[in-house]
Amino acid sequence: MCKKNTGSIDDALKLIAAFEGFSATPYLCPAGVPTLGYGSTYDPHGSPVTMRSPEISRERAMSWLEYEAIWAQKAILRLCKVPLSYYHLNALVSFVYNVGSSAFQRSTLRQKLNREDYDGAAREFPRWRFAGGRVLPGLVRRRQAEQELFMAEEQINF
Repeated sequence: MCKKNTGSIDDALKLIAAFEGFSATPYLCPAGVPTLGYGSTYDPHGSPVTMRSPEISRERAMSWLEYEAIWAQKAILRLCKVPLSYYHLNALVSFVYNVGSSAFQRSTLRQKLNREDYDGAAREFPRWRFAGGRVLPGLVRRRQAEQELFMAEEQINF
């Protein structure tokens, strides 16, 4: 493990794409936020997606996803002061992509992680299953997948 694991985030990209799904046209996510592509709420220029945003191709959506995932990775590396494995980083990238870096910064998950309580941090994932004030089955499954990846010692498939 190394503190500055800037390696591949391929598993995070697969996980995010699988749970977000693809939409060529804007839609309102369960939290009521205009969303496009693979769960993007902003374009790479920092402009928010609106319900009038133009259609997007799968290729362009994937480039937006990669851009946002790298942004999430940078936020994690800035906020975490402990060694992170490949699996920790990939699980956290998916998590931060979904909840945002501000929520992650304030989270008990990050606090436990920065105390090197990796097991305690892993137990925090299931708590993040709400959107719009209600439990969403998709978030329950996503947090379980992120938790399993975080705790993985060998490659797993999604």
